[in-house]
Amino acid sequence: MTIRTPKKLIEVALPLDDINVASAREKSIRHGHPSTLHLWWARRPLAAARAVIFAQMVNDPGGERGYYAGKTRAQADAEREKLFQILRDLVLWENTNNEEVLARARAAIADSWRETCALNQGKPGFDPEQLPAFHDPFAGGGALPLEAQRLGLESHASDLNPVAVTINKAMIEIPPKFAGRAPVGPEIEAERGTKKGTKNAFEDWSGARGLAEDVRRYGAWMREQAQQRIGHLYPRIVVTKEMLAANDLGKNEKGETCYQNQGLAGLQAGQELTVIAWL
Repeated sequence: MTIRTPKKLIEVALPLDDINVASAREKSIRHGHPSTLHLWWARRPLAAARAVIFAQMVNDPGGERGYYAGKTRAQADAEREKLFQILRDLVLWENTNNEEVLARARAAIADSWRETCALNQGKPGFDPEQLPAFHDPFAGGGALPLEAQRLGLESHASDLNPVAVTINKAMIEIPPKFAGRAPVGPEIEAERGTKKGTKNAFEDWSGARGLAEDVRRYGAWMREQAQQRIGHLYPRIVVTKEMLAANDLGKNEKGETCYQNQGLAGLQAGQELTVIAWL
């Protein structure tokens, strides 16, 4: 059985400069990036993973494939530039969850898949309504299966390392099960009645926001339980006059007291402080 496979975009050309800039920028992202939870030693940049999967799934519009009789080079270049623009938008960190950008990328992938299915009509595995699944047997930090899932593919990830398995379960397997659901955990006691603790029927619980809120709530509950059960073993420290005097370096030009330990600035004797580390 002969399978006709159109040449993919990644085989012809890519806007590499845009992909490289976005990938390098990820190293400085400190909020919302998987690396802030666990720094996997061979983690791929999400921007690069997203770009590579998109470019592997999308057919190149070039006339050299021979599937479009009469297409000019100018027409092919114009169509390729449209795909490049999708890629440029796709790799930006700000667009990681931008549904408008992701919808354009998913539509381009679906169009290419339908074209490929038309070339292989009647052959097993070529269902125009069912995109091929993505499989990564050694998924590591999960960048590739995560981005495949973001682009609309059914994602399957595995690894021999239990840490990698845990990372992939947390990023790929569990969140989709609770997508779009509101949190069910008990409100945090300290927030009851406050703006943060007020239930809002119109709250945006799209994606994994509800699951994330539940993790926050149950984390707070566990902290409260720990405080009740073993908090007495970790007493707060009381600031004394002797501590302040021993660290007093005198006053600066503004008349402020300077301390050898800058953490004492602005404190007064009698204040209680939470200890952040016990040796």
